[in-house]
Amino acid sequence: MTDRSDFGPTTTADEVLDGIDLTGKLAVITGGASGLGEETARAMAAKGAHIIIPVRDMAKGEAAVAAIKTSVPDADIELMECDLGKMASIQFFAEAFLVQHGQFDLLINNAGVMASPHMTTGDGLELQFGTNHIGHFLLTNLLLPALLKAAKAGGDARIVNLSSRGHHGDTVHFDDPHFETRDYDKWLAYGQAKTANIMFSVGLEKRLAGKGVHALAVHPGGIQTNLGRHLSDDDRAVLMKRIEERSGGSFTFKTVEQGAATTCYAATAVELEGKGGVYLEDCHIADVDDEDPNGSVRSYAVDPGNAEKLWTLSEATVGQTFSY
Repeated sequence: MTDRSDFGPTTTADEVLDGIDLTGKLAVITGGASGLGEETARAMAAKGAHIIIPVRDMAKGEAAVAAIKTSVPDADIELMECDLGKMASIQFFAEAFLVQHGQFDLLINNAGVMASPHMTTGDGLELQFGTNHIGHFLLTNLLLPALLKAAKAGGDARIVNLSSRGHHGDTVHFDDPHFETRDYDKWLAYGQAKTANIMFSVGLEKRLAGKGVHALAVHPGGIQTNLGRHLSDDDRAVLMKRIEERSGGSFTFKTVEQGAATTCYAATAVELEGKGGVYLEDCHIADVDDEDPNGSVRSYAVDPGNAEKLWTLSEATVGQTFSY
């Protein structure tokens, strides 16, 4: 087995899962048809997990499954249609899922949009906040009965929300999350959405820890995937200059295999059993620090009061209340 004390920025998903048997585990991975989500699905399928990938584009999903099976021929992967930008689609997916699966073990909220132009979801929400947070908020709460059932049966049920160091860019503007009165800034919108992913983890942990379900947020690291599909060449140049300045010129991109490692670690590490409401980077729980430009989680993102404000806002947005 890999020496887990040495895990860090270059650790891969396969190394994290070395010696771990996921046979009999069911994992739902949003955004599993490309990039980090696809690698997470591949790595977990290789360890015996049954994977369900909610996809908006079934053809893209089928291509991803085919690619995974080139290296994991017996991968047990199922596709189900779901558009995280449409609440009706999320509701339909959740209802279909719960009919077919009474319980499951891992929910990995991996899908995301980064630095898009000012666009809206099918429900009229600002695209980044609406997809990255609100879509996952609704999906998670609708699927929670099945996660709670797994925990009650003695399973180690976990929710992993993919955030980013981009959360350093901004907090959640509870009075105007959709830029209705503010001038739109795609990077501030991204920072707000990634902060919401962390606050959501804190809110989930408060509600679910006593019932055996734990929620963790992760920063996968800097990886070149199709997450940056909305970026222009100028955007990429500005982003790289900012990253290099903050890192003192020592920054290097992670591979996709390295980028998926912290997700797999958060989902499976025995060291994390019973722990939640935390933010991880490079396969470790990050410190809370409001100054460090190269790591750590900002205090506003893990503030319990902010997490409750976000929960209230999110329930009002989806038009449903949830209690457990």
